[in-house]
Parts: sequence; structure tokens; C-alpha cells
Amino acid sequence: MKRHVFVMLLIKITALKGDITLKYVYHLVPNSMLGEKLIPLNQIKEIDAQLYEKYMDKYNNSPDRKLLLERKVPKLNCRWNDVVHFSPLHPNHIYQAMKELNVNVPDEVKFYKIPIENLQGNENAIYYYNQKYYGGPSAPISPSNINLLKIDDYEELDKIPKETFDYFQRESNKRNRFGMFHLVPHILSIGQVSIENAEVISWNE
Repeated sequence: MKRHVFVMLLIKITALKGDITLKYVYHLVPNSMLGEKLIPLNQIKEIDAQLYEKYMDKYNNSPDRKLLLERKVPKLNCRWNDVVHFSPLHPNHIYQAMKELNVNVPDEVKFYKIPIENLQGNENAIYYYNQKYYGGPSAPISPSNINLLKIDDYEELDKIPKETFDYFQRESNKRNRFGMFHLVPHILSIGQVSIENAEVISWNE
């Protein structure tokens, strides 16, 4: 614990000196947590069967989402639920887009703001979610739509993708429900990810 506190203090001091720029990934705060780590769904099954079934409800209640369960992730050589999913886009961009389109959403939705360094010990990839290579939830992920990610090369997105905004607009005009992060790139990480030093933020901030 002392070493952890020292490392975090060093990062903060260095950041104040302007030597580094901290970068973050974002993850919706779950309703239920196992300790101080985000854990891939398929690992939760081995740790807490009851909690696993709770999280499985969102897949079982949606034909499209259920197709994701056996979806393979190229280059990471695993399944969709063997990884923890993060967004490289600050959630406020999603919130502002919803408000611009007069979509009725809650003002307070909580996210973890996690230093990218917390993924350092894992194997990571960026799933570009490029519409050109996306064939729907039932289609395999194209290898052209994903690349392994080096932590030092990571950059946050500074705006919502146009394809995502157009999707929001199209689906809201039809009064359909839609995914908040459709066509927004994902960061996929094999392994557990600590949130001990993460900040909890609301997407309206």
C-alpha cells in the first residue's frame, strides 16, 4: 500500500511540473462491484455465479447482445466477454450529443475515470468500431477493425465520432432505443483493472 501511495504521489507531482500529461479511459460504474477491480464477465462467472447471472440479464434480454457472447476478438485471441471494455471518449461528449438532440436521458450517470497506466500489466487492443468494417453484432470482428495497443501510444478522443452522432439522430427520430457507445472506439483489456485510484465522475460534468 505504501508503494502504491508513493507512486501515485510521484505521478501527481510530475504532472504538476508539466512533465507528463495524464490520459484516461472511462467505464460506466457498475451497480455491483467485486472489490476494487473491474473484472471481465467470464471471470466473474468463476468468482460469483449470482453476480454473473445478474450481468447476463442484459444479454439474455436482447437478441443482438446475446450474439456477442461467443464473438471472437482478433489479435487478442479471446472472446468478447474475456475483456474489460473501456471508452477513450469522455462521457460528457455523449451527454452533450443527447441533449443537443433532445433525447430524454438522466443528468447524472456515473463513470470511472481511470488512468491508462492501470491497464499496463494487461494485453490491450483498440477496437476502432469503424462502420466500414462493421457488419452488425452477429458478424465476426474484422481484423481490419482492431489493433493491439501500446499504453504509451494511447490518446483520448476529443469529440464524438460523426457516425455515432448520425446514429443517435437517426434512431432518436424513429423513437428507438439505442446504444450510447455505438461506433465509438473501444479499448479492450484482458485481465482485471484496478479502480482504486480512479475518479468517479458524472457525464454531465
